[in-house]
Amino acid sequence: MRLNIIAHFLFSSLLLLLVASASASAATLGESGHCADREAGTDSRRMATLGGVHESRGAENSVEVEILGRFAVDEHNSKENGLLEFARVVKAHEQVVAGTLHHLTIEAVDAGKKKLYEAKVWVKPWLNSKELQEFKHAGDVPSFTSSDLGARTGGHCPGWQEVPVHDPEVQDAANHAVKTIQQRSNSLFPYELHEIVHAKAEVAEDSAKFDMLLKVKRGDKEEKFKVEVHKNHEGILKLNQMAPEQS
Repeated sequence: MRLNIIAHFLFSSLLLLLVASASASAATLGESGHCADREAGTDSRRMATLGGVHESRGAENSVEVEILGRFAVDEHNSKENGLLEFARVVKAHEQVVAGTLHHLTIEAVDAGKKKLYEAKVWVKPWLNSKELQEFKHAGDVPSFTSSDLGARTGGHCPGWQEVPVHDPEVQDAANHAVKTIQQRSNSLFPYELHEIVHAKAEVAEDSAKFDMLLKVKRGDKEEKFKVEVHKNHEGILKLNQMAPEQS
């Protein structure tokens, strides 16, 4: 009698193990089939959002984001036989999908005029691939914005006027200056903008000039540069003067 009970218990346990194993195998086969189907070329149609859109790491100032912006413009030109010239990435956000979907607002020059474009670039690192999902015109870039108007109307006399250091136009001019300083330098350590100590602007009818004192970092070393950045009516920035500031 005892032997019959033991045999029945062993048989029931073995049956449960077989059922569990069969279920796991079926699930694995289902997943493998889905992956094979996706690799066969249906991943664009099956792309599923795994997370919300959030600001990219390093945002628009990172080298990675600039590379993606240039890629988007180049791909658009190739597909549409266009002649857009990449200027900069104004905003950058990313979304986790099967890889990463980058949402970019790009400034590009079209026939001498700066315009804004919205682009989506899908990056799949495991395939070492990038794909332009969308590229569309999003409006024109105004010649001058807040700090320019403030410099023009902030005082009753012409000439240089103090402007807020946190103004987007001042920030753009400062970032451009630091990027140019880096390009002209032979340093192995990148320059990073640490602080805009003060800023002034002077606006003419078709251009603006920004005079700034910048505090930058290069590795553990901190330096100051006095710079003058010009911005023409098309919104193109150029570093005209720079000089190290002695502490």
